[in-house]
Amino acid sequence: MYKHAIVRRPGNSARRGLTSVDRGKLDFARLMEQHRHYANTLARLGLEIIELEALEEFPDAYFTEDVAIVTPEAAVIMRPGADSRRGETLHITDALAKFRQLKYITDPGIVDGGDVLIMEAMRHCIVGLSARTNQPGAEQLCGILSEYGYRGDIVDLGVDAPEALHFKSSVNFIDSHTLLVTQSCFHLDCLSAYRKLVVPEGEEYAANVVWINGTILIPDGYPGTQRLLEENGFQTIEMPVSEISKMEGGLTCLSLRLT
Repeated sequence: MYKHAIVRRPGNSARRGLTSVDRGKLDFARLMEQHRHYANTLARLGLEIIELEALEEFPDAYFTEDVAIVTPEAAVIMRPGADSRRGETLHITDALAKFRQLKYITDPGIVDGGDVLIMEAMRHCIVGLSARTNQPGAEQLCGILSEYGYRGDIVDLGVDAPEALHFKSSVNFIDSHTLLVTQSCFHLDCLSAYRKLVVPEGEEYAANVVWINGTILIPDGYPGTQRLLEENGFQTIEMPVSEISKMEGGLTCLSLRLT
């Protein structure tokens, strides 16, 4: 069960954040509203929220999960794939060091936290190779986590999910043995041990969901995916994400959740 969540307020510079999609001009006031709603929802679900100050020099810093991953044993500070984001790691270490021992990804490795799925019950880490995560980085991360008994798998998103920015754009856990996946990732060998629910065609963005202590946070506007989850016994809460999605973000990347 999660007890804490680390979030960072978006800065005015968020309008200059990285994105390769065109979903319209960012509405900063609405982004702030959606970010507050997200944090408030985590709080209502029982998490203590640790809110960090905005970092104007880093437009994408409110996507906190990309710069670190957290297990019960340690926090691993990433080396983000985008040069403009690497300085963000210096501003997350103090918050995480209060809770976990810190480990680091080093050059020549690059890893974004959005490419890392950890299934704690199965002691399993899956790292997706992407434009933001390379083989040396994935191997470093799997090596670090192997010290704590995690088995690692590395998959190439360019082959298996070319439409996705990150691995967790396409695959996320919804309980200890069940995954919500896009059709393009359904047949991945490293997922064979899990029960899988496949989002309907055209709702691929909705695969990026967050499990919070038995409740699934889901992007709003994807009725097929919400129905799929609820018909399989999962409780859901719809979350507004119009501005977050404009910056190629998703629900998983807005917080670091800690048990």
